[in-house]
Amino acid sequence: MSAKPSEFRRRRKQLMDLAGRGAILIVPSAPERIRNNDAHYPYRQDSDFFYLTGFDEPQAVLVLVPGREVAETILFCRERDRAREQWDGPRLGPEQAPESLLVDDAFPIEDIDDILPGLIEGRERIYYHFGRDADFDLKVLNWVNRVRAEVRRGARAPHEIIALGYLLHELRLFKSKSELKAMQRAADIAGDAHLRIMQVCRPGLTEFEIEAEVLHTFRRQLAVPSYEPIVAAGANACILHYRANKAALKDGDLLLVDAGAEFGCYASDITRTIPINGKFSPEQRAIYEIVLAAQLAAIDEARPGKHWNDPHDAAVRTITQGLIKLGLLKGSLAKNLKDEKYKSFFMHKTGHWLGLDVHDVGDYRIDGEPRMLEPGMVMTVEPGIYIEADRKDVPAAWRGIGVRIEDDVLVTTAAPQVLTSKVPKTVADIEAQMAGLRKAA
Repeated sequence: MSAKPSEFRRRRKQLMDLAGRGAILIVPSAPERIRNNDAHYPYRQDSDFFYLTGFDEPQAVLVLVPGREVAETILFCRERDRAREQWDGPRLGPEQAPESLLVDDAFPIEDIDDILPGLIEGRERIYYHFGRDADFDLKVLNWVNRVRAEVRRGARAPHEIIALGYLLHELRLFKSKSELKAMQRAADIAGDAHLRIMQVCRPGLTEFEIEAEVLHTFRRQLAVPSYEPIVAAGANACILHYRANKAALKDGDLLLVDAGAEFGCYASDITRTIPINGKFSPEQRAIYEIVLAAQLAAIDEARPGKHWNDPHDAAVRTITQGLIKLGLLKGSLAKNLKDEKYKSFFMHKTGHWLGLDVHDVGDYRIDGEPRMLEPGMVMTVEPGIYIEADRKDVPAAWRGIGVRIEDDVLVTTAAPQVLTSKVPKTVADIEAQMAGLRKAA
C-alpha cells in the first residue's frame, strides 16, 4: 500500500521548489542500532528519508540539488554484495536505484566523501537535520570545511545550514490519498487488536497476556506496534505512560489499552477502556460517560477554520462540567476553568498530529497563535480522567478509576472522519461487543 515512485518524486520536487536554486538538501537514512553486542534492533527507516524516497534500506543518503542540470536528485546507497546479501537479504544497489526510485542518479555510499563536497560547492545554503546524528553531523561539517579550504582557489562554500524540518515538515503535515490509505490500514489493524482484546478479556488473565494478543494481531497482518503498548489494569490506568504490563486482571476493575499499529511506516494510535468482567460499575460508567462526551465534543471541533486548541478546550469544558456534576470538583464552571482545577484529573493535552510518526511533525502554533485546522491533517483525540488509588480528596468509590478514549481523526472539508471508528466506544456497545464476542469464542 506504499505510494508509487512518482509520488515520492513529486514530494522531492515540491521540497526543492521550496528550497530554491541556491540550496542543497542532505537527508540521511536512519542508522542501524546494535541491541546486545551482536543482534540489531528491528530496523525502522528515518521518516523524512522514507517520505522522500520510499526506500527502506540503511546506509543511504538522499541529496537534492535544485537546478543542477546534470542531476537534481542523487541517492547514495549500498552496492550489491552477494556475500552480504546471503546474510542480510537483498539490496537494491545504485545500478537499479534510478529506475526503481525515479532518482536522477545513484552512487555507492562508499563514494560519498569524494562526490558530496563537489555538490556542496557553489551552493549558498544547506538544509539538513543538524543535531540528530552526531556522527553524520561531523561528516557534513567535514564536507563543508573541504569546500572552504578551496575558497582561495575560487570555490564558493555555503554560508548557512538551515534546519530541514523548516520546509519538509510542513509538507508532511498534509496527507495525500496514498498516505491516508496506509493510515486507514494501520487503523484497521489496530482496531482488530482492540476487538480481540474485548473477546479475550476476563478476570484471571494478565496484562502481558493481553499485550500478546495485541502483538499477535499486528504481526499476522504485516504490522508492528507504532509505540510500546500500554496495557493497564485497575489503578495502573492512572499512570499515563505505564510500561510494566505485568499485573493481573481483577474482577471489577477496568482495563485501559493504548495500542496502535504501524503499517508501511504509518502509525495509528487507539485507546479503549473496558470493564474486565464485561460490565461497568456505576462509578466506572459515570466517569466513562464524561470522557466519552468530552471526546465527542472534541472530535466535533476538528474542522477547517477551527484552531488547534479548540478540540482540547471543548474536552476540558465537558470534563470539568461532568466532574462538578459528580461532586468531584466544587464551585462554578467558570471558576474551575480559570483555576485549572480539572488538571488534577485530566493533566494532558487532548491530541497530537499523526502520520509517519506517532507524534508527527508539524507546528501547533503559527506566529505564536494556535494554527488553524485544514483538510488533510490527521490528529488524535484522546481525553481522559485519572483518579489515583491513593487520593484522599475524593470518596473511596471513585479511587483507582482511569479512563482514556482515543481515536484518529482526519480533518476534511466537511465533518471530521474517524479512521478508527470500527472499535466500539459507547458503554452499551462495549458491553454488548464483549458479551457477543465471548459467547462466539
